[in-house]
Amino acid sequence: MNRFQSWGRFPKAEQDIHAMRWKDGMLPDTGEKSVLPFGLGRSYGDSCLNNGQSLVETSGLNRFIAFDENAGTLCCEAGVPLDEILKLVVPKGWFLPTTPGTKFITVGGAIANDIHGKNHHVAGTFGCHVKAFELLRSDGSRTRCTPRTNSVLFKATIGGLGLTGLITWAEFRLKKINNAWIEMESIKFEGIGEFMKLSRESDQDWEYTVSWIDCAARGKAFARGIFMRGNHAPASVMSRKVHAEPKLTTPFNCPNMMLNSFSIKAFNTVYYSKQRAKKVRARTHYDPFFYPLDAVNEWNRIYGRRGFFQYQFVVPFEGGSETMEKILEKITVSKQGSFLSVIKTFGDKKSPGMLSFPKPGITLALDFPNRGKSTTQLFDDLDQIVDSAGGSVYPAKDARMSPDFFQKAYPQWEAFSEFIDPQFSSSFWRRVTAQA
Repeated sequence: MNRFQSWGRFPKAEQDIHAMRWKDGMLPDTGEKSVLPFGLGRSYGDSCLNNGQSLVETSGLNRFIAFDENAGTLCCEAGVPLDEILKLVVPKGWFLPTTPGTKFITVGGAIANDIHGKNHHVAGTFGCHVKAFELLRSDGSRTRCTPRTNSVLFKATIGGLGLTGLITWAEFRLKKINNAWIEMESIKFEGIGEFMKLSRESDQDWEYTVSWIDCAARGKAFARGIFMRGNHAPASVMSRKVHAEPKLTTPFNCPNMMLNSFSIKAFNTVYYSKQRAKKVRARTHYDPFFYPLDAVNEWNRIYGRRGFFQYQFVVPFEGGSETMEKILEKITVSKQGSFLSVIKTFGDKKSPGMLSFPKPGITLALDFPNRGKSTTQLFDDLDQIVDSAGGSVYPAKDARMSPDFFQKAYPQWEAFSEFIDPQFSSSFWRRVTAQA
């Protein structure tokens, strides 16, 4: 497979590849071509692509610089994956301050996309825990950015989609834990109303909350799902065993005919029915709790050669339940449902980045097989609903939103543009700013 593509494998892109192997190195001379940092390619759309231009591969920036085991701070090069960080810090009693649904992203990518996780209502985004980083610009300058030093460039770079320059290293705070285990509860719910009730009840006592929701069911089963909440296990559990490497791999691109309304509905029904009781309590290792899909390498190949889209949006709490029901109704009618649909709430901890996605409200993430025009037309319809509710779509997951929608949802984009490095660009940015 071509490693230099997005996780959704759409759109296709042709790019020159240049490697960055050491934090003290210089950016490559690409002539008149623009550049864009590229980590492990886990962005779903085109924010990590630079079609017709150049990518700077950062996987060689993979060295740890300093780990303060007492204070719980880590400094490392920007290409270090979260996977490797967990192997280092969990045995010492520390964990990531927040983490997305995959551990196979780099620290630079976590900052550039200001990633969020199941504990947003408690911890905010990854950027909230960054103490400092160095930014290498195309003129050769190196700038140390912190919340107080070069603070505006600090804010532009967090959530800045890799456009302000190349992050060479970063320092951030970790979270203290006793062990590698999570005490969790899994609760079935019927409808958005019950989901919201569970969310409100869980926010105070549970650090991690997230839900799977059935986006294919209709009638009495409409918007049913499974609410999952967890806390790090107490000190009485002493094991700090780290995760194992994935043992399974998707060996080939699945035929597109496998991904149809019948198979999607059947999967959703089985997934909901596998838990028989209303509530289940369990103790589980952090790996399956945070990273269930990481158990299978290249799972994106199940969507076939055409690839797939992930559509993630957030809408404010006010009117949010009604908006979610409208969107789920639109999806069920279209018969283009998602196998794995994840719904959760964002808290009110403000993200530090100018273009950071999370804000207080309800967020839903859905995967859709790429069926061409019928799929993009559905997204256009969903955009209208999200826009009317005052919401926005996550740039790291997007491959097709219009310039008008992006610029309305992110009105600070023009102020952010002043901090873009003159030689840096991306397919996403040219698209949403209507550049040729």
